[in-house]
Amino acid sequence: MNDILSLWQVHRDAGWPNFSDPSQGELMTLDTVISGCVTYYLESEAGLDSPRLAILENCLADLNGLLPDLADEAVAYFARLQRLGNLLLAA
Repeated sequence: MNDILSLWQVHRDAGWPNFSDPSQGELMTLDTVISGCVTYYLESEAGLDSPRLAILENCLADLNGLLPDLADEAVAYFARLQRLGNLLLAA
């Protein structure tokens, strides 16, 4: 949990990357949903339930498909988001 909390603090403090991409809307949605899962996990004693785990897995699959084509300015931000999601799945 410490890894998730530390990485979450870094992610929250990071500003939205300055980039232009046709998938920017989808990336915003993925950021919002994965961030919501992180917040729920950190505030819940029970962790993520089955529906949230399924949503998280779907979001990560979508993010994995988008990462290779992202502009350099956005890679660090979304790679960190991907790591957060993977840490949640492993928790």
